[in-house]
Amino acid sequence: MRRNVRLVLAAVVLAAVALAGCSHSSTRQAKRAGAVTRPVAGLAALLAGLKHRHHGPAFYLSLGDSLSQGIQPDLSGVNGPTAQGYPDQLETMLQTSIPRLRLVKLGCSGETTSTMIRGGICGYPAHSQLAQATQFLRAHRGKVALVTIDIGANDPNSCIIGKPMSRVFGCISNQITQTERNITSIMSRLRAAAGNRVLIVGMTYYVPELGLWRQSQMGKELALLTEGFAAGVNHLLAARYHRYGARVADVFDAFKSADFAGATGRTHLAHSVVPPNVLAVCSLTWMCAPRPRGPNEHANDAGYRVIAKTFWQAIVG
Repeated sequence: MRRNVRLVLAAVVLAAVALAGCSHSSTRQAKRAGAVTRPVAGLAALLAGLKHRHHGPAFYLSLGDSLSQGIQPDLSGVNGPTAQGYPDQLETMLQTSIPRLRLVKLGCSGETTSTMIRGGICGYPAHSQLAQATQFLRAHRGKVALVTIDIGANDPNSCIIGKPMSRVFGCISNQITQTERNITSIMSRLRAAAGNRVLIVGMTYYVPELGLWRQSQMGKELALLTEGFAAGVNHLLAARYHRYGARVADVFDAFKSADFAGATGRTHLAHSVVPPNVLAVCSLTWMCAPRPRGPNEHANDAGYRVIAKTFWQAIVG
């Protein structure tokens, strides 16, 4: 069993290297093609897409996976949507500037980049989340102030769950290519439907596997290697978001995901010594919670608050 896990870890390392190369290449290609656009500065960006700024409702469209629905485990450990997700908290923050702002949530728990395009997990009148989103954007031209999106975290799951170890690396390599294509398709269609003036903000992901650090030596190894893979995925996502004039809420950084040492050393947690990034993920998610609510990769109220503030910083920065 230990050898098999190490094979998976080796696959993750190689995939992380490949991802880093892909992300830098994507950024260079986007710059050469002139696809990267300079977004409107500050809160003025929220108003840029509104045709009539003082009449009728303005909309904030939230897209993505379970995080966009504020999913958390209940007392029995069952996941369910909450009103404490980052879109709900961000809506409240934004209403100080746009009192008539209304949140529309189309996110789907378990969504991947592929199912977002073709459907299959959640039911939509337009069949898929992407089709429903583009339909909404076209129907509300001039009334949409903001679109946020978090997607891609669930893509690698199909390569780990139920796959023989000998096929993990090949599967992950293929998934990287497919994810990149899907993100390009998603962003292209969203930008075309929204128009060039609507503010879109995409999200990088924190690394819930850091919560495995305290469990065993193997957990530490998995935490270290998964962080490298996640960094590569996040570089890819950020490059694609920027290519279509979207801003990036760097949640990976907000959760201190790469900080295995920290400027002040390590911090004590539950009588053990852990790095700052492990402390952060244990404080901001359900990964280190006792059963039945943990371990669970979803953010808790505090974690969703950090994500909302990171989106806010991306908007006003």
